[in-house]
Formats: sequence, C-alpha cells, structure tokens
Amino acid sequence: MTRRRSVYLDNAAATPVDRRVFEAMRPYFYEHCGNPSALYSEAQISNSALDDSRRTIAEILRARPGNIIFTSGGTESNNLAIFGVARAHVKHGKHIITVAAEHHSVLEPLVQLKKEGWKITILPVDKNGFIKTEDVVKTIRPDTALISIMYANNEIGAIQPIAEIGRQISHYRKEKGSVYPFFHSDACQAAGRLDLDVEKLHVDLMSVNGSKIYGPKGAGFLYARHGVDLEPIMFGGSQERHRRAGTENVPGIVGLAKALELVHLLIPPFSIRGRGGVSPLDRQRQLTQYFFVKLRKLVPNLQLNGPEIGERRLPNNLNVVFPGVDGEALVIYLDSYGVMCSTGSACTAESREPSQVLKAIGKTQAEIFSSVRFTLGKGTTKLDIDYTIQSLQKALKLAVKLSK
Repeated sequence: MTRRRSVYLDNAAATPVDRRVFEAMRPYFYEHCGNPSALYSEAQISNSALDDSRRTIAEILRARPGNIIFTSGGTESNNLAIFGVARAHVKHGKHIITVAAEHHSVLEPLVQLKKEGWKITILPVDKNGFIKTEDVVKTIRPDTALISIMYANNEIGAIQPIAEIGRQISHYRKEKGSVYPFFHSDACQAAGRLDLDVEKLHVDLMSVNGSKIYGPKGAGFLYARHGVDLEPIMFGGSQERHRRAGTENVPGIVGLAKALELVHLLIPPFSIRGRGGVSPLDRQRQLTQYFFVKLRKLVPNLQLNGPEIGERRLPNNLNVVFPGVDGEALVIYLDSYGVMCSTGSACTAESREPSQVLKAIGKTQAEIFSSVRFTLGKGTTKLDIDYTIQSLQKALKLAVKLSK
C-alpha cells in the first residue's frame, strides 16, 4: 500500500449526512430559527416545516401525519414505545414479549419494567438470529400488552418476518375480540433498505432514526397507530400532541424527513437501476459478497455471524469471526490504516461485555471477542474493499501477535 486511504465501514453505527439533506436543513439554522409553537409569522415558517416533514414521512409509511411523533432518535423512540404503552395500558395486563437479539434500547427498558412487577418473556433465536412466527403467537397470554421485535438486526443483519408476525398478531386479536397485544418494531436498521409500509407490516408502533439513513444525529420518530394511547416519558410541554414535551428540533426533523425521502428511493420498485439492471441495494449486496469471498481467501477458517448473504440479511452487513484474533485489537490496527469498522453495536462500544446478540445465536465468548462488524454505505466502492483486504493482511499479523 503506497498511501493511506480512508474507508468508512461502520454505517450501521452512523452514516455521513447526505449533502442534499444538509442543504434542506441549512435555512432552519440561520434564516428560520423561530420556535414553532410561537404565534408570529417567522415561527409559523418553522411550524410549516414540521407539518411538511410529518406529511413526507407519513406518505412513505402509508400512515397519517398525526401518527408520527418526533423524537431525539431510535433510543428515545424505543423507550417511548415500551414505557408509553406499559404506563398507558397497565390495566390490561403486565406482560411483554420480546426477542433475545434486540437492541439494548429495547432490552434495558424491559429490565426496568421487570423491577416494577412486569412479566417479560424473551424469546430465543436460532443460530442465524431468526425467530419463528408460531413461537411468538404461542407466547401471547391474556395479559400481554405489547410485543416488540426488531425488523432488522444491527449487529448481524438478520431480517425478521415482521409482516407475517404482524399478520398473525392481527388474526389473534380478531379471534379474541381485543386490541391487544400491540406490536412494536425497531426499524432503525431497516429504513432505506426495507419497505416501511405499516399497513403491509401490520405494526402498531415503529421506531426510526436519522443517523442510520444519511440524516442528522439527534432526530428520529415513533410511528404510533391511531388508537394506541401512550403515556409520555418527557413532561413540560404540549408538543407532539402532548406525547413528547420539548421544543422541536426543526433542522433535525427537516433533515430526517429529507433523508428518509431519499433512501426510500433506493428500495425497489422505486429505485433506479444502474448498469446491467442492478439496483443500488443489489449492488451493495454484491459488494458485500465480494468482500466476504476475499475475506475467506485471506482467512480460510473465517466464520460468518448470522444468516447467509442474501434476501434474509441486510445487504450491507458483514459480521465475521477471526478465530484466535482479538477483535478490538484488529479494529484499532485497521484504524491505523484508515479503515473504520467495529466489534458490534456502537451503543456498547465502551463496554467489554460480550455482545448479547452473538450470545443469543450461540457464539462462544472466544468467538464473540474475535468478531468484527463491517457495514458498507452507499458510497462504498470495490476499491475500498480491495484496500481493506490489503490492510487486513498487515493488521491481522499484528493482532495475532498480540493475541498470543
């Protein structure tokens, strides 16, 4: 390698802001800074921007604008969905169902609810990170208020059959003549790669954030179907129809809506196909496959964490075990060559605790600590992958020495 290249392969943690998104946000930093709750005309420009953003998002989800609650991101959206339903519907029952491979922003609120007397059922996943629809339905009890299942996993890219699960939950409710249980899905990794049509998915609540879709950090939303009452988790104002207090982040919300609008165009049938009739997401999957083949040649005993590269895995996700190598050391050595990746979820990067996702799919502690996640972005090229492979050849030698 004659020169250092910068290769960003941690897009599951955060994506760069699209220039078109930044341009949409710019006026609301400088020109239109009024509080959208105020009455004067300048403030009403900000208020109109909120309304336009809400409509844009609602159209993509096939929802009503009033179903969209703006938040600070995926973590707050997940917390609002879980605590909001639990506190508002406690009279129905105190039982919630989730999955072992969920994000911490779902699992940690459930830990708190358990301390408050709630019963939590955590369903196991198979070696690829999947759950069976029938296992979800069999677990529903008369007192089940909520089911929360991630659409696509942030660490191993497993795509759950959310539409089928939602359909079966709807059938259960019709048979019982009940509105319960409500169905929530964390779709932060799915946005821009999978269809977010809430009618097709049969979800009652869905979380999305901006930082995973080339939008701003600190902006997200929770979709809540009409009729799903939520107890606020933030108090002090009547914003978001009394469901989320606090002055709205107008630039962030405008950027969030623009980002979702742009990434939605990457999903078939909306995507424009390039050379050879290949869609942007198909191209990304092909590049991920190319990367994996190159890795296997470099490290013959390499192991893939999660499902095979294909329709049931996010097209940009590659999580692998480098046997006998310290994953954190490898990430640090790769960084010295300009290659940025991670050992798992960014939300637990400061913790040396084993990944709960990799534990859930049956990986040993040694395999977990030898795992590295690479997540490609829309700007990733074949040259980037080739450079990464070259960097790995050197970094692996250093990491193996350290492990010994």
